[in-house]
Amino acid sequence: MICADIDHSFGVELDLPAGSTVRAAIDASGIAQRRPDIDIRADRVGIFSRRATFETPLRDGDRVEIYRPLTIDPKEARRLRAKKPVRV
Repeated sequence: MICADIDHSFGVELDLPAGSTVRAAIDASGIAQRRPDIDIRADRVGIFSRRATFETPLRDGDRVEIYRPLTIDPKEARRLRAKKPVRV
């Protein structure tokens, strides 16, 4: 279970029964109690960088991830980087 913040990341290893879901992993991790500032929503969870839902069943070794909202549109970020002069 991983949750990355701008400054640091939070991770916890869990041992869950077979058939557990993403929601069960989030609940078992205690992250909601430890980090009440994190907005845990169904559209911001995934497994190994692939979107998932709270009801997605887990397999042994899965890494559940909680994503933070984007601070800038990725296309806009690329445009801004492209405008910067290249150092040689």
